[in-house]
Amino acid sequence: TPPPPPTLAAGPVSVSFKGEFFSWALLDRTTGKISGSPNMTATSSTESMIKAWIVSDYLRQLGDKEPPAAMKEAARLAIVDSNDGAANKVHAAAGGSYKPSSSSVPDAVIQRAIKICGLTDTKRGNVKPYTGYWSFTRMSPRDAVRVGDCIADGKAAGPKWTKWVLDQMSKVKGTTAAKDQRVSSGGGRWGIIDGLPKSITAQGPVSIKNGWTPIYGDGNWHVNCLAVTSKWSLAVMLRYPIRTGLDYGAKVCASVATQLVTPQPGAALKVPQQPVGKL
Repeated sequence: TPPPPPTLAAGPVSVSFKGEFFSWALLDRTTGKISGSPNMTATSSTESMIKAWIVSDYLRQLGDKEPPAAMKEAARLAIVDSNDGAANKVHAAAGGSYKPSSSSVPDAVIQRAIKICGLTDTKRGNVKPYTGYWSFTRMSPRDAVRVGDCIADGKAAGPKWTKWVLDQMSKVKGTTAAKDQRVSSGGGRWGIIDGLPKSITAQGPVSIKNGWTPIYGDGNWHVNCLAVTSKWSLAVMLRYPIRTGLDYGAKVCASVATQLVTPQPGAALKVPQQPVGKL
Protein backbone atom coordinates (compact mmCIF):
# COMPACT_ATOMS: atom_id res chain seq x y z
CA THR A 1 0.00 0.00 0.00
CA PRO A 2 1.50 3.35 -0.99
CA PRO A 3 1.97 5.87 1.81
CA PRO A 4 -0.55 8.72 2.02
CA PRO A 5 0.46 11.90 0.24
CA PRO A 6 2.06 14.62 2.37
CA THR A 7 -0.26 17.03 4.12
CA LEU A 8 -0.28 19.41 7.07
CA ALA A 9 -1.04 17.93 10.46
CA ALA A 10 -0.95 19.02 14.09
CA GLY A 11 2.53 19.03 15.56
CA PRO A 12 5.10 21.06 17.49
CA VAL A 13 6.25 24.37 16.03
CA SER A 14 9.43 26.13 17.09
CA VAL A 15 10.61 29.54 15.84
CA SER A 16 13.06 32.10 17.18
CA PHE A 17 10.45 34.83 17.14
CA LYS A 18 11.38 38.29 18.34
CA GLY A 19 8.29 40.42 18.61
CA GLU A 20 5.09 41.21 20.48
CA PHE A 21 2.72 38.55 19.12
CA PHE A 22 3.10 35.14 17.49
CA SER A 23 0.15 32.77 17.13
CA TRP A 24 -0.99 30.11 14.70
CA ALA A 25 -3.80 27.61 14.14
CA LEU A 26 -4.40 24.66 11.82
CA LEU A 27 -7.85 23.28 10.97
CA ASP A 28 -8.11 19.73 9.65
CA ARG A 29 -10.93 20.08 7.11
CA THR A 30 -11.64 16.33 7.23
CA THR A 31 -12.24 16.13 10.98
CA GLY A 32 -12.94 19.78 11.79
CA LYS A 33 -10.37 19.67 14.59
CA ILE A 34 -8.36 22.84 15.27
CA SER A 35 -4.87 22.71 16.76
CA GLY A 36 -2.35 25.47 17.25
CA SER A 37 -0.22 27.55 19.58
CA PRO A 38 -1.36 27.92 23.20
CA ASN A 39 -2.52 31.47 22.41
CA MET A 40 -4.44 30.63 19.22
CA THR A 41 -7.55 32.35 20.63
CA ALA A 42 -5.73 35.68 21.12
CA THR A 43 -6.44 38.40 18.56
CA SER A 44 -4.61 40.80 16.29
CA SER A 45 -5.78 43.12 13.50
CA THR A 46 -6.58 41.25 10.29
CA GLU A 47 -5.29 43.86 7.83
CA SER A 48 -5.84 42.67 4.23
CA MET A 49 -6.38 39.03 5.17
CA ILE A 50 -10.07 39.80 5.69
CA LYS A 51 -10.51 40.92 2.06
CA ALA A 52 -11.19 37.31 1.10
CA TRP A 53 -14.23 37.35 3.40
CA ILE A 54 -15.39 40.80 2.21
CA VAL A 55 -15.39 39.62 -1.40
CA SER A 56 -17.14 36.36 -0.48
CA ASP A 57 -19.81 38.18 1.52
CA TYR A 58 -20.60 40.51 -1.39
CA LEU A 59 -20.81 37.72 -3.97
CA ARG A 60 -22.94 35.43 -1.80
CA GLN A 61 -25.57 38.16 -1.55
CA LEU A 62 -25.83 38.22 -5.35
CA GLY A 63 -26.97 34.61 -5.47
CA ASP A 64 -26.99 33.56 -9.13
CA LYS A 65 -26.74 37.12 -10.43
CA GLU A 66 -23.63 38.50 -12.10
CA PRO A 67 -22.13 41.59 -10.51
CA PRO A 68 -21.52 44.68 -12.64
CA ALA A 69 -18.25 44.26 -14.56
CA ALA A 70 -16.59 47.03 -12.54
CA MET A 71 -17.53 45.38 -9.24
CA LYS A 72 -16.33 41.96 -10.35
CA GLU A 73 -13.01 43.52 -11.31
CA ALA A 74 -12.86 45.28 -7.94
CA ALA A 75 -13.45 41.94 -6.22
CA ARG A 76 -10.65 40.38 -8.25
CA LEU A 77 -8.20 43.20 -7.52
CA ALA A 78 -9.04 43.16 -3.81
CA ILE A 79 -7.76 39.58 -3.63
CA VAL A 80 -5.12 39.21 -6.35
CA ASP A 81 -3.44 42.62 -5.85
CA SER A 82 -4.71 43.29 -2.31
CA ASN A 83 -6.02 46.62 -3.56
CA ASP A 84 -7.47 48.73 -0.72
CA GLY A 85 -9.59 50.99 -2.92
CA ALA A 86 -11.16 47.99 -4.63
CA ALA A 87 -11.81 46.35 -1.26
CA ASN A 88 -13.48 49.53 0.01
CA LYS A 89 -15.88 49.45 -2.96
CA VAL A 90 -16.75 45.79 -2.39
CA HIS A 91 -17.14 46.34 1.36
CA ALA A 92 -19.59 49.19 0.75
CA ALA A 93 -21.52 47.17 -1.85
CA ALA A 94 -21.78 44.30 0.64
CA GLY A 95 -23.49 46.63 3.12
CA GLY A 96 -20.48 47.49 5.24
CA SER A 97 -19.98 50.84 6.89
CA TYR A 98 -17.08 52.70 8.44
CA LYS A 99 -18.20 54.99 11.23
CA PRO A 100 -15.56 55.85 13.83
CA SER A 101 -17.29 55.66 17.19
CA SER A 102 -17.08 54.16 20.64
CA SER A 103 -19.36 51.28 19.60
CA SER A 104 -18.01 47.80 20.24
CA VAL A 105 -20.30 46.21 17.63
CA PRO A 106 -18.68 45.16 14.31
CA ASP A 107 -20.23 46.38 11.08
CA ALA A 108 -22.72 44.21 9.18
CA VAL A 109 -20.09 42.54 6.98
CA ILE A 110 -18.06 41.39 9.98
CA GLN A 111 -21.18 40.40 11.92
CA ARG A 112 -22.11 38.05 9.08
CA ALA A 113 -18.63 36.49 9.19
CA ILE A 114 -19.12 35.81 12.89
CA LYS A 115 -22.53 34.23 12.32
CA ILE A 116 -21.95 32.32 9.07
CA CYS A 117 -18.47 31.03 9.87
CA GLY A 118 -19.05 30.37 13.57
CA LEU A 119 -16.40 32.76 14.83
CA THR A 120 -15.94 33.10 18.59
CA ASP A 121 -13.02 35.49 19.13
CA THR A 122 -13.57 38.18 16.47
CA LYS A 123 -14.21 41.77 17.57
CA ARG A 124 -14.60 45.25 16.11
CA GLY A 125 -11.35 47.09 15.48
CA ASN A 126 -10.22 49.48 18.20
CA VAL A 127 -7.28 51.33 16.62
CA LYS A 128 -7.85 55.07 16.95
CA PRO A 129 -8.74 57.07 14.90
CA TYR A 130 -9.78 54.13 12.68
CA THR A 131 -12.09 52.39 15.16
CA GLY A 132 -14.39 50.09 13.22
CA TYR A 133 -12.46 50.11 9.95
CA TRP A 134 -12.52 46.64 8.36
CA SER A 135 -8.74 46.13 8.26
CA PHE A 136 -8.47 46.63 12.03
CA THR A 137 -11.01 43.91 12.80
CA ARG A 138 -9.54 41.86 15.64
CA MET A 139 -9.40 38.16 14.86
CA SER A 140 -7.65 35.11 16.30
CA PRO A 141 -5.82 32.47 14.26
CA ARG A 142 -8.51 30.05 15.43
CA ASP A 143 -11.16 32.23 13.80
CA ALA A 144 -8.98 32.89 10.74
CA VAL A 145 -8.78 29.18 9.89
CA ARG A 146 -12.54 28.98 10.37
CA VAL A 147 -12.90 31.76 7.78
CA GLY A 148 -10.63 29.82 5.41
CA ASP A 149 -12.74 26.70 5.87
CA CYS A 150 -15.94 28.76 5.49
CA ILE A 151 -14.73 30.07 2.14
CA ALA A 152 -13.59 26.65 0.94
CA ASP A 153 -16.77 24.79 1.91
CA GLY A 154 -19.03 27.28 0.15
CA LYS A 155 -20.82 28.92 3.08
CA ALA A 156 -19.01 32.23 2.61
CA ALA A 157 -19.49 32.93 -1.10
CA GLY A 158 -22.33 30.51 -1.93
CA PRO A 159 -22.50 27.78 -4.60
CA LYS A 160 -22.09 30.03 -7.65
CA TRP A 161 -19.07 32.02 -6.47
CA THR A 162 -16.98 29.75 -4.21
CA LYS A 163 -14.83 28.31 -6.99
CA TRP A 164 -14.21 31.82 -8.37
CA VAL A 165 -13.09 33.17 -4.99
CA LEU A 166 -10.76 30.21 -4.36
CA ASP A 167 -9.37 30.60 -7.86
CA GLN A 168 -8.58 34.28 -7.30
CA MET A 169 -6.92 33.40 -3.98
CA SER A 170 -4.73 30.87 -5.80
CA LYS A 171 -3.69 33.61 -8.25
CA VAL A 172 -2.48 36.14 -5.66
CA LYS A 173 0.67 37.71 -7.07
CA GLY A 174 3.68 39.76 -6.09
CA THR A 175 6.53 39.38 -3.62
CA THR A 176 7.71 41.20 -0.50
CA ALA A 177 10.22 43.13 -2.65
CA ALA A 178 9.93 46.92 -2.62
CA LYS A 179 9.11 46.94 -6.34
CA ASP A 180 5.96 44.91 -5.62
CA GLN A 181 4.80 46.93 -2.60
CA ARG A 182 2.70 50.09 -2.96
CA VAL A 183 0.85 52.36 -0.53
CA SER A 184 -2.62 50.88 -1.08
CA SER A 185 -1.90 47.57 -2.83
CA GLY A 186 0.94 45.14 -3.11
CA GLY A 187 2.44 41.75 -3.69
CA GLY A 188 0.99 39.11 -1.38
CA ARG A 189 2.28 35.80 -2.72
CA TRP A 190 4.60 34.79 0.11
CA GLY A 191 4.50 33.20 3.56
CA ILE A 192 2.74 29.85 3.96
CA ILE A 193 2.91 29.11 0.24
CA ASP A 194 6.73 29.36 0.38
CA GLY A 195 6.92 26.82 3.20
CA LEU A 196 5.04 24.08 1.35
CA PRO A 197 6.97 21.40 -0.56
CA LYS A 198 6.06 20.61 -4.17
CA SER A 199 4.63 17.30 -2.98
CA ILE A 200 1.81 19.34 -1.41
CA THR A 201 1.41 22.18 -3.92
CA ALA A 202 1.28 19.63 -6.75
CA GLN A 203 -1.86 18.08 -5.23
CA GLY A 204 -3.99 21.08 -6.20
CA PRO A 205 -4.36 24.83 -5.83
CA VAL A 206 -3.43 26.49 -2.55
CA SER A 207 -5.70 29.48 -1.96
CA ILE A 208 -4.10 32.26 0.09
CA LYS A 209 -4.73 35.77 1.40
CA ASN A 210 -2.18 37.61 3.49
CA GLY A 211 -2.48 40.86 5.41
CA TRP A 212 0.44 43.18 6.18
CA THR A 213 0.72 46.75 7.43
CA PRO A 214 3.35 48.68 9.39
CA ILE A 215 1.32 50.30 12.19
CA TYR A 216 3.35 53.26 13.41
CA GLY A 217 1.01 53.77 16.37
CA ASP A 218 2.47 50.70 18.05
CA GLY A 219 5.72 50.44 16.03
CA ASN A 220 4.90 46.98 14.70
CA TRP A 221 4.38 45.18 11.47
CA HIS A 222 1.00 43.45 11.68
CA VAL A 223 1.48 40.41 9.43
CA ASN A 224 -1.07 37.66 8.84
CA CYS A 225 -0.91 34.61 6.59
CA LEU A 226 -3.92 32.47 5.60
CA ALA A 227 -3.92 29.46 3.29
CA VAL A 228 -6.57 26.83 2.59
CA THR A 229 -6.78 23.66 0.51
CA SER A 230 -9.26 20.80 0.25
CA LYS A 231 -7.58 19.21 3.29
CA TRP A 232 -6.62 21.99 5.70
CA SER A 233 -6.76 25.67 6.64
CA LEU A 234 -3.72 27.34 8.24
CA ALA A 235 -3.29 30.83 9.71
CA VAL A 236 -0.27 32.56 11.25
CA MET A 237 -0.60 36.00 12.87
CA LEU A 238 2.29 38.22 13.97
CA ARG A 239 3.23 41.60 15.41
CA TYR A 240 6.90 42.57 15.52
CA PRO A 241 9.07 45.73 15.21
CA ILE A 242 8.78 47.59 11.91
CA ARG A 243 12.55 47.86 11.61
CA THR A 244 12.74 44.07 11.27
CA GLY A 245 11.09 44.21 7.83
CA LEU A 246 8.32 42.39 6.00
CA ASP A 247 10.55 39.50 4.91
CA TYR A 248 10.92 38.43 8.52
CA GLY A 249 7.19 37.87 8.93
CA ALA A 250 6.97 36.10 5.58
CA LYS A 251 9.71 33.68 6.67
CA VAL A 252 8.04 32.97 10.02
CA CYS A 253 4.80 32.08 8.23
CA ALA A 254 6.72 29.82 5.84
CA SER A 255 8.55 28.14 8.71
CA VAL A 256 5.34 27.30 10.55
CA ALA A 257 3.92 25.68 7.42
CA THR A 258 7.09 23.69 6.78
CA GLN A 259 7.19 22.34 10.33
CA LEU A 260 3.60 21.09 10.09
CA VAL A 261 4.20 19.03 6.95
CA THR A 262 3.67 15.32 7.48
CA PRO A 263 6.00 13.83 4.82
CA GLN A 264 6.06 10.50 3.12
CA PRO A 265 8.45 8.05 4.80
CA GLY A 266 12.03 8.89 3.94
CA ALA A 267 11.15 12.22 2.34
CA ALA A 268 13.60 15.05 2.84
CA LEU A 269 11.98 18.04 4.50
CA LYS A 270 12.94 21.67 3.96
CA VAL A 271 14.81 22.97 7.02
CA PRO A 272 12.72 25.57 8.90
CA GLN A 273 14.09 29.08 8.57
CA GLN A 274 13.64 30.03 12.25
CA PRO A 275 14.13 26.74 14.08
CA VAL A 276 15.29 27.93 17.50
CA GLY A 277 13.27 28.82 20.58
CA LYS A 278 10.00 27.11 21.34
CA LEU A 279 6.80 29.17 21.33
